[in-house]
Amino acid sequence: MTEQPTTLWDIARLFLKLGTTAFGGPAAHVAMLEREVVERRGWLTEAEFLDHLGASNLIPGPTSTELVIHIGRRRGGWPGLLVAGACFILPAALMVAALAWAYVRYGKMPAVAGLLYGVKPVVIAVILQALWKLGHSAIKSRWLAAVALIALGLSAMGISPLAVLAVGGALALAASVVPWRNPASILTWARAQSLVPAATVATATAVSAGLWPIFLIFAKIGAMVFGSGYVLLVFLRAELVERHAWLTQQQLLDAVAVGQVTPGPVFTTATFLGYLLHGTTGAIAATLGIFLPAFVLVAVSAPLIPKIRASRSAGAVLDGVNVASLALMAVVTCQLARSAIVDWETFTLALLSGALLFRFPRMNSAWLVAGAGLLGALRYAFV
Repeated sequence: MTEQPTTLWDIARLFLKLGTTAFGGPAAHVAMLEREVVERRGWLTEAEFLDHLGASNLIPGPTSTELVIHIGRRRGGWPGLLVAGACFILPAALMVAALAWAYVRYGKMPAVAGLLYGVKPVVIAVILQALWKLGHSAIKSRWLAAVALIALGLSAMGISPLAVLAVGGALALAASVVPWRNPASILTWARAQSLVPAATVATATAVSAGLWPIFLIFAKIGAMVFGSGYVLLVFLRAELVERHAWLTQQQLLDAVAVGQVTPGPVFTTATFLGYLLHGTTGAIAATLGIFLPAFVLVAVSAPLIPKIRASRSAGAVLDGVNVASLALMAVVTCQLARSAIVDWETFTLALLSGALLFRFPRMNSAWLVAGAGLLGALRYAFV
């Protein structure tokens, strides 16, 4: 059967929608992407999706945004790469900029507690369904199942995400070379990595919050940060609070909170901070700076994915990275669930959402997210 062509408008429409409705952080974004591009549209196979997810995890920057950029390139070439990334980032950046304006004008953020109360449990159900489906595709052998369990244990112990991915790749490579290899030395190395910071931040020379220094600092952070929004917090604090004293600790925490509660990439925290530093132009400079490395890194690495898959050894490493990525996603989901399911109402929402998603796998999860957000907002309005 001939594959239907994907227009740039198709790509833009999908990622504008996801940029507006994809609450819950990177793990939820991956789950929603899998539903949209694999299940509903058939743009990628499960195996292709996993390969792009593994490749996104191996480079610094916002993982889910880089996965979006990979998908855009795969379906629309270089124009698709730009359109997909921009359309996913833009809605969130505009929302965050509006919240930053309200924050500066009124000294606080608009209330979002009710919205999040309803949305979070549905997001947990969406992620669990994606983990179930992706796990079936990624775990191709007993050895990869063992690698997944080892990665799960290491992640639960607090080992850095990059080290967990490295262990997953190394163990899978070992199995492709010989039937069995003792992983003890690899695990020892991984434990050692947990004692080492993920990266060091070079000294910046900027002395004021001008547009060019703002752009350079956020571009440097975007090119160096592996891991979650919590890792991003460490880099932002080192640069903006400690080194340059441009912002207070409370302003930084408020910015990170906005990045967590709005849909789309968590890295739009930079938009909020840029607005505080230099108004609208500062928000644009910070947003361009933190996301530009993701576009460059995907553009450089994407052509290598087919070559990696064609090589027996490199393909084995990618298999290991894929199952390790799912293990990291599972641990993050457990952490999210503890803050999302807090009473019988949220438990019921999660249970009903999960039942619907598993019963009707092609259901558009955006409707569930929107409905749950409305219910949460109504609950808070009348309590």
